[in-house]
Amino acid sequence: MSPTSTDHLKENLSEAGAHLKSAAGAASEAIRGAAGAAGDELRLGRANVKAELAEGGLAGLAAAELGGEAAREQMDALVDKGRDLIDSAAELIRERPLASFGVAFAAGWLVAALGRRDR
Repeated sequence: MSPTSTDHLKENLSEAGAHLKSAAGAASEAIRGAAGAAGDELRLGRANVKAELAEGGLAGLAAAELGGEAAREQMDALVDKGRDLIDSAAELIRERPLASFGVAFAAGWLVAALGRRDR
């Protein structure tokens, strides 16, 4: 008995089914591999983001500390200048009390005169 066209069709369909099954298995493996690789990349990316955020936070804290130190230094310098100015004024008043009184009186009179003029 020679194979009929129906037998050839069955063979071809069977072979096609085997190839489709093999292709589905390969696609499944490829998808699992891609998912695994994507998961690995996601974990790596997440770790990198966390590391960068931590480094950024540390750098921000360091900058804030330096800014605080600079502000304290400037404040100390301003306080020292203010004390020096007060000491100089006190010394001038002790050395020349009449002149200091005259200057203070004139400044008060000028401020009062300007205040009356604006009304």
